Amino acid sequence: MTHPRELSIAFQTDKQPDIYSDLAREVERYGFDALSMYSDLTYQPPIVPLTLAALATSTIRLGPASLNPFTLHPVEIAGQIATLDMVSKGRAYLGISRGAWLDAIDIEQERAIDRVVDTFGTVRHLLSRSGYEFRGKTFKMRPDVRLRYEPQRPDVPMMVGSWGPRLIKAASSLVDEIKLGGSANPDVVPVVREWIGSSADAADPAIVLGAVTIVDEDGDEARAAVKREMALYLPVVAPLDPTVAVDPALLENIERLVREGRVDDAGRQIPDSLVRRFAFAGTPGDVIEQCEAVFEAGAGRIEFGTPHGLSTASGIKLLGDVVLPSLANH
Repeated sequence: MTHPRELSIAFQTDKQPDIYSDLAREVERYGFDALSMYSDLTYQPPIVPLTLAALATSTIRLGPASLNPFTLHPVEIAGQIATLDMVSKGRAYLGISRGAWLDAIDIEQERAIDRVVDTFGTVRHLLSRSGYEFRGKTFKMRPDVRLRYEPQRPDVPMMVGSWGPRLIKAASSLVDEIKLGGSANPDVVPVVREWIGSSADAADPAIVLGAVTIVDEDGDEARAAVKREMALYLPVVAPLDPTVAVDPALLENIERLVREGRVDDAGRQIPDSLVRRFAFAGTPGDVIEQCEAVFEAGAGRIEFGTPHGLSTASGIKLLGDVVLPSLANH
């Protein structure tokens, strides 16, 4: 099955509340297919920014990318996405991942694959208001545990965020999308399709690539700026991509410099060859070329992540005015 090309925007949840409404209106006005909010540790929980965005828009799909079932119980996840779906009148989607950096708050992610799979089951069980007992591998609910209100829909589109072949295989029949965060690499798309294999039981989830994005008329300046952003996640993501070989010593040095607060120095260690694999960066033409390669490889959606440009406003404008129309016409 060939999935339609989709483009979405993702924001970090670090802004003043009134800004989210304006940003959401702008993203919808340009015609992007979806708007996501990150749910990174110690940033604002995405449900409030998403609710503000939903109230300010009328057509765009919205969702967290992504929640995890270790810092937020699956029952609470179900309640949040049900509420967002009500506020948005049926435009919510749910992204779930195992979560990152949770060792910093002493959370052990025991049986992570089973817990993520159980989370999808829990959400669907509660949204459907089924009157039976839910029994997962990591927790269960009595038959009388159900939503005490009528949800907008008995189900919502779901996405799993993962680089793990085992989790991707386990969740592929349960979700509409599989997202690889921190990647702009077309070579990894067919690899993920192989990981899905026959385990999807005839399901055909779309593959989503999302990464830090900086687009500017000055391509060199955009690539230089994006390296600073990449330094924060490259040591985590690069070893997970089986199609890219990166010197472990380089990644250790980048990670050390970031820990020391020398993020600019860390960014300067990143070679240009890695930028095209782990970020969308350069002139609008450069980014269009990157996106075409990703779509040609079989991806169904590309998500442009924060900060979008040398300023958010300039980046969103170039993505909306130049990149989106060009890709939509192919």
